[in-house]
Amino acid sequence: MQTLTYQALKITQNTQNFIDDVLVVEAALQININDEPYTVVMRTPDNDKELIRGLLYAEDIYKSKKTLTFNVEEAENGVPTIINVTISKYILGKGYLNKRTLLSVSSCGICGKKELKDIKVNGEKLAQTNSFSSDILHEMFLKMNDFQHTFKNSGGSHAAALFNKNYDLLTIKEDIGRHNAVDKVIGDLLIKEKLSEANYLIVSGRVSYEIVSKAFIAKIPIIVAVSACSSLAVDFAKEFGICLIGFTRDQKMTIYSNPSFVKRKTTYV
Repeated sequence: MQTLTYQALKITQNTQNFIDDVLVVEAALQININDEPYTVVMRTPDNDKELIRGLLYAEDIYKSKKTLTFNVEEAENGVPTIINVTISKYILGKGYLNKRTLLSVSSCGICGKKELKDIKVNGEKLAQTNSFSSDILHEMFLKMNDFQHTFKNSGGSHAAALFNKNYDLLTIKEDIGRHNAVDKVIGDLLIKEKLSEANYLIVSGRVSYEIVSKAFIAKIPIIVAVSACSSLAVDFAKEFGICLIGFTRDQKMTIYSNPSFVKRKTTYV
């Protein structure tokens, strides 16, 4: 259930009409680890296992390839409200010690962090991949758009998609939260054991710190956004060796970091 229909009053100049409007669903999901509350996320239902898998990976809680056990503890109208994940205490990552105690809203991927140091990400800078033509990026957006069914119905969801080096679509997910959609696609490929094939992360909205950090942890070297990038996202992308591209629309784009990744026809003036 990703959309619901609500009645609304639509006003256009001097006319007004009652309409049935399709809205993207935003619902709370409590994630428990070993029967203890870990966090509450606001998300669009569906692909909850992928969302949790990707989140636990990004938070350095579970990096093993072994299959996780997910149990729906509570549900409302068929939509899970509490899901418990069972993980052996011997393989819980260090991120579990930084237990989230606050609500993680759909617009913010770092809500619930306790201290500033908790948003730092460590690791070796990603090596540059083979360069690619800027023309192919628009084609990848078109492929992603074909599968944005929730957005087409509601206009209120974000999408994230992962492509391999051959520009083949590996997975696409939608959610009301930008970072949730990223967690879902990463989690999907983790479950399928194909995350190492991901080379391009395409996102339908803007890029801020948390999306760059998730891509870095997943070793995805190229992020392409349809909208803006924050200053911290650019700083992190430069530090991590990620090629970050924003405002990719209408045959235009802005390359914020590692432009050597991109083969361009344009000459500088």
